Amino acid sequence: MNQIISQEALLAQINEWITRGARVIGPTRIKPDLIHYATLDSPEEILLDGFLRPANSIKDFLFPRHEKLCTYRFKGKQIELDDVELSDTEQLIIGARPCDAAALPILDHIFNWDYKDHYFNHRRQTTTIVTVACKAHDEHCFCTSVGLGPDAPGGSDVVLIELDDGGFEVRCVTEKGKALFADKTTPSDKSGTVPPGPEKKIDPKTIEDFVKNNFESPFWQEHTPRCLGCGICSYTCPTCHCFDIVDEGNAAGGVRVRNWDACQCTMFTAHASGHNPRTKQPQRQRQRVSHKFHIYPQKFGQILCTGCGNCARNCPVGLGVLSVLKAIGHAAEGDTSEAAHAEHL
Repeated sequence: MNQIISQEALLAQINEWITRGARVIGPTRIKPDLIHYATLDSPEEILLDGFLRPANSIKDFLFPRHEKLCTYRFKGKQIELDDVELSDTEQLIIGARPCDAAALPILDHIFNWDYKDHYFNHRRQTTTIVTVACKAHDEHCFCTSVGLGPDAPGGSDVVLIELDDGGFEVRCVTEKGKALFADKTTPSDKSGTVPPGPEKKIDPKTIEDFVKNNFESPFWQEHTPRCLGCGICSYTCPTCHCFDIVDEGNAAGGVRVRNWDACQCTMFTAHASGHNPRTKQPQRQRQRVSHKFHIYPQKFGQILCTGCGNCARNCPVGLGVLSVLKAIGHAAEGDTSEAAHAEHL
């Protein structure tokens, strides 16, 4: 028997979680034409259908864009440091897309590599993630090309599959998920159906081989110069994780903070000497693709991309990583036709 929950019961449960003091996060309409993952004040704010995916990522709530690490005070010639206490408030992310949740096991590697990041790991431990399987995709989606799919369970504690009557089949993936929905579901012989995901659009092995062997290729200049270096691709990507650490304060003291950064920004690799090894935008695009499809997989065994398509949807010039990956596929096959070139311009 499967376990199901009606939409009304799920909304009532969300209200109960909010009432008991949990921080509940879900897709909500920020503006008439903008949907974001955001903290919910009431269950009526959550959107469970009627849209493709939010413009941001749940990364925001486990790896904040601006995060205090410690405070400091100057006492004569001494410096006093105080740790920043992290909240133990339960955090529930409801209605996430599987391609967002799938990023978290990927990010676990970098935040537990040579140093265990207390801040990220603490939020991972206090967060439960409930995803809703995708019913649709657009031309920017390519989750199936990187080993995922519309109901991929990776990173999810619970996966909800929509039923024909508007309710959901509840598939608990972890013990944390089982605890969250304990006694909240009803046994049933109903089961949700998941439509096929997008057709496979790229071959990751082809991408990896190309970037390994074409570091100085004119390909990068030919296919990526329209990048503006705004960083929106990195900021809305579920897996991008570059950051900078700076001190903000005055002669009395201040706070050390961690801020998001992006390899597409001009100053990202600028040295104190003034030298910058990546002076042009195509070089920075090369780094982005190389990191996702060669460097990270080589080190951690996983592609640093979930195929969500956010980078293309949010890019002001319509670039995104998929168009570059398709161009690589054509170049690897020796297709230099005008039609192939125009596909990603």
